[in-house]
Amino acid sequence: MTVVYALVLAMLTAAAALTMWRLLQGPTTLDRIAALDVLVVLIVAAAAVYAAIYSDGSNIPLLVAVALIALVGTATAARLVERWERHR
Repeated sequence: MTVVYALVLAMLTAAAALTMWRLLQGPTTLDRIAALDVLVVLIVAAAAVYAAIYSDGSNIPLLVAVALIALVGTATAARLVERWERHR
């Protein structure tokens, strides 16, 4: 089972590296906002893998709260950017 955890963490790390590239190179602000949301989701997924490795389910409500806050924050930021672009 350790091999599976290591493989999953390696894939999450590769995805985070690609997401950081998009965050830094994104041509528009909306691309950067979407990349930031994906990065938060990857961090939550890595924390869930950590919880699975150590059989510790005590932080699952925290993971759910962080994911929901990220979703609301991304939707709000995208809406604000859209309004700002429209008023230009």
